[in-house]
Order: sequence, then C-alpha cells, then structure tokens
Amino acid sequence: MTELRITPLTADNVVAANTLTLKPGQEAFVAPVSHSISEAYVNQDTMWPRVVEADGEVVGFIMATFDPDAEDELFRSTILRMNVSAEHQRQGVGAFAVNAVLTEALNRGFDRVIAVWEDGDLGPGRFFEAMGFKVVGETPYGEVIGERRIMQ
Repeated sequence: MTELRITPLTADNVVAANTLTLKPGQEAFVAPVSHSISEAYVNQDTMWPRVVEADGEVVGFIMATFDPDAEDELFRSTILRMNVSAEHQRQGVGAFAVNAVLTEALNRGFDRVIAVWEDGDLGPGRFFEAMGFKVVGETPYGEVIGERRIMQ
C-alpha cells in the first residue's frame, strides 16, 4: 500500500487540493475546497487545513478547527470539511485524515472531536459512524453533529 502523508495546505499544493474530484452526486454533501481555503485564510489562528498526499500526489483534503475559547462548543475541536478524490476513496485516505485530526486534538489537550456532515445516502454519515463518531444532534441548518471521545 502507498504510504500516506498529511501536510499543511500551502501555495505548492493548493491548486491540487482545489481540483480534487468527487464521485457523481457527492458534491451536494461537501463544500468546494475553495470555500475552505477562504475560511482558513480569514481564520488563520483556529483553522487547520491539511492535504493528504500519496506518493507526492494530493489525494485528499481535511479542515478542522481548534479553538478552546469558542463560545459555541460545536467549534472547539471540529472536523468541518473533508474531500477525498474519487479514485482514492475506500483506500484509507479518509480514515488517515480523520486520525490525523484526532491526534492533533489530543496533542492540543482536547478530549473529543466533533464532525459535522450533511445527511444522505451518498453522504459521509456511515464513514464517520464507522470511525467511531456517535450522532449527538443536528445543527440549525439540518446537518448531523457527530462526536468522538478521545483519550490519551
């Protein structure tokens, strides 16, 4: 299996991240990477945008937020977005990216990570549940809120 690597989003990989292609129908369940890039730029102190590389090729993108002082606990340690290229789905890329967020959260002293996703047959709900996230609620916009407890 190809060795995966997680790296910060940079000028060298932003175009590749922004051109990740999804499987037909998945676009409805995730915002374009360009939206994440803009959000990360505006909120540089709290956003954690990363790409997953396989053999030097960008095959995934994940963005989390880490803000222990956020008024809304939904945004203290949260996976906001994740995209895995269509040709690399079901090869461990998403799990690798989520595990990188879990490790980062632990390193920052958090005891849980929240994930927010759109519900639907082609959405990521089953993936997040398989990764140990338990559905704990819904946002005012109808998105699913999942929580995964983590311990040192």
